[in-house]
Amino acid sequence: MEELKSIIRDIPDFPKAGIIFKDITPLLGNPKHFRKTIKWFEDSVEDLKIDKILGAEARGFILAATVAYKLKAGFIPARKPKKLPYKTISQSFALEYGTDSFEIHIDSIAKGENVLIVDDVLATGGTAEALAKLVEQLGGNVIGFRFLIELSFLNGKSKISKYDVKSLITY
Repeated sequence: MEELKSIIRDIPDFPKAGIIFKDITPLLGNPKHFRKTIKWFEDSVEDLKIDKILGAEARGFILAATVAYKLKAGFIPARKPKKLPYKTISQSFALEYGTDSFEIHIDSIAKGENVLIVDDVLATGGTAEALAKLVEQLGGNVIGFRFLIELSFLNGKSKISKYDVKSLITY
């Protein structure tokens, strides 16, 4: 995985001063590396029964939708407020640089469905925790989280420690 790690760019002071943003676009743009990444996601859940995969706007969409397709599961987009056309539920969360919220459609998860949450980065854990709350509000079962990158020094995993959490790359 060092090969994948080596092509992820650090962008200092984005989106604000003091943040070092992990830019995954070089990985996504390289067919070999992108396929290797999606294969890891697929392999990491081979023993789980998954009905739906939830992905967070925006980079989480890329990974989650692709993994959902590979696993023959449904895809649920978690979007920023007022971006979804139908009735939604909402969950706010804290970021390392502010606050935000996500919404999903009220009919996106049936009671008892098994939902895997896929995202690009696990940082402080606020986003992940909010996504789990959305799934559980609709009666779904969060069967785990899969991340491309984990920023372990921010200890985000502690907020979702009751779930099965795996990351491909750890900083």
